[in-house]
Amino acid sequence: MSYWSDPAKFASTYGTNTNPFGNFTVVDTVPQDMLPLVHSHWYQFPPMNPLWYGLLGFVITMCGLLSVCGNLIVVWVFMNTKALRSPANSLVVNLAFNDFLMMFCMFPPMVVNSYYGTWVFGPTTCQVYGFVGNLCGCVSIYTMVWITLDRYNVIVKGVSAQPLSQKGAFLRIIGTWIFSLVWTGLPFFGWNRYVPEGNMTACGTDYLTDDHFSKSYLYVYTAWVFFGPFLLIVFSYYHIVSAVFAHEKQMREQAKKMGIKSLRSEEAKKTSNECRLAKVALTTVSLWFMAWCPYLIINWAGMFTPMNVTPLFSIWGSLFAKANAVYNPIVYAISHPKYRAALQKKLPCLACNTDNGDNDTQSSATATAATEKAEESA
Repeated sequence: MSYWSDPAKFASTYGTNTNPFGNFTVVDTVPQDMLPLVHSHWYQFPPMNPLWYGLLGFVITMCGLLSVCGNLIVVWVFMNTKALRSPANSLVVNLAFNDFLMMFCMFPPMVVNSYYGTWVFGPTTCQVYGFVGNLCGCVSIYTMVWITLDRYNVIVKGVSAQPLSQKGAFLRIIGTWIFSLVWTGLPFFGWNRYVPEGNMTACGTDYLTDDHFSKSYLYVYTAWVFFGPFLLIVFSYYHIVSAVFAHEKQMREQAKKMGIKSLRSEEAKKTSNECRLAKVALTTVSLWFMAWCPYLIINWAGMFTPMNVTPLFSIWGSLFAKANAVYNPIVYAISHPKYRAALQKKLPCLACNTDNGDNDTQSSATATAATEKAEESA
C-alpha cells in the first residue's frame, strides 16, 4: 500500500510540513459530508493556486454559454425546417440535444465550485453530477456511431442500401439512451462509484480505489464505450473514403472519355452532397475523441500510475470533455449546406457564408435545393 493511500501513515512518516503550505491540503476546504467520497490520495497535495480556479471558472462559463445557445439553435433550426426533418438528421438533433443537456446541467455547478474552490453541493449532487457526465458521454459516442454507420450505408452501399427510416432512427435513439442509462447507473449499485475529482470542482468515476472489482467497470467501459466504437468508426470511414476516391476517379475517367471537364449529373450532385455530410460527421467524431482522450488518459493513469495524477492534472479531463459540446454547433453551421441555408433564412446574423471563389457555395445551394425538392415530392 502506498503512503498516500493512508493519510495517517503518510503524516507519521513525513510529518505535516512536507510542502510549502504546511499541513494545508486541497481537501481542507471540502465540506464534512463530502469527505467519505474523497479518496485519501488527494490528502498529500497542497491547495491549488486560486488563479487556476478563476481561469477554470471563466473558461467553463464561456464554453457553457456557447454550448447551451449553440446547441439550442441547432435543435430549433432542425426541428423547424421541413427540409431538415429526415431520419438521418434525427440523429444530429439527438446529438445536439445531448450536448445541450450536458452543459445545461453541468457547467453552472462547476462555475460555482470554481468560485468557492471546492464542491459545495453535497455528496448526492456530486454523484448525480458524475452520472450525468458519464451518461452524456456514452450517448454522444453511440450517436456518433449511428451517424457514421448511416454515412457508410449511403456512400459505400449506394443504391443497394436500405435507407434509414424514421422508425429506425427513433429506435436507435431510444436504444442508445436506454443502454447508456443502464450502463452509467451501475455505479449506484456498487460497481465503481462517482466521487469528487482532484480539483474538487467536478465529480466523475472512481479511478483511484485499488480494487479489482471497481477497476473492472473502467476496463469494460473503456472497451465498450471508447475503443469498440472507435474501431468501428475507423473501419467505416476507411471504406467511406475509399468509396469516395473510387467514385471521383471513375467520374474523372468518364469525363475524359467524353472530352468534357466534369460531369454535372444529378447523381454526381447527390454524391457530392453526401460526401459533404460525411466530412461533417468525420470532423465531429474527430473532435469528440480529441475531447474525451484526456479523460481516458487520466482514468488509466489513476488506475496504474496514481502518483502522476495531481489535482491540476485532473482539471483537463473535465475541461476538454465539456468543451466538446461547443464544437458541434460550429461544425454544422460552417460545413452542413442545408443547415447553413436554413440558418441563413431564420437567423441571418448567425449564418456562416463561405464564399471561397470556386462556386462551392453555389453548388452547395444547388444540391440543397435539389434535395429539398426530392423530399417534398416524396
